[in-house]
Amino acid sequence: MDAALEFARRALLHADVPIGAVVVDAQGRVIAGACNERELHHDPTAHAEVLALRRAAERLGTWRLEGCTLVVTLEPCTMCAGALVLARVQRLVFGAFDEKAGAVASLFDVVRDARLNHRPEVVSGVRVEESAELLREFFADHRP
Repeated sequence: MDAALEFARRALLHADVPIGAVVVDAQGRVIAGACNERELHHDPTAHAEVLALRRAAERLGTWRLEGCTLVVTLEPCTMCAGALVLARVQRLVFGAFDEKAGAVASLFDVVRDARLNHRPEVVSGVRVEESAELLREFFADHRP
């Protein structure tokens, strides 16, 4: 989670929501990471999770991220939850819950839907206060 939090702080450099994600291989090595880059690239799909998954797939030379763990500072949205299922990620670890858009526990539970062909293990609430504090500070400065 240290690496994901560091990526989240990088998002602040381009005024994006501070969310960070890393993909860790089966040996525990970080193989890719990203922060939100929506503002930087004017791309609504440039969420930290999607970018980290893309970079990991490129580095490994396969879209199947079997045996990998996605670590992210905020509960993934529907798009990101779907992407990690399609990437065959073995485990999802996240920090803060997202009551407005979370698709792992808060609003939906995409990743554990029995109708899908892959369901990763989920570990939630890891360093939740640090993850949530980054978001609180960001939105305190960006919302009236």
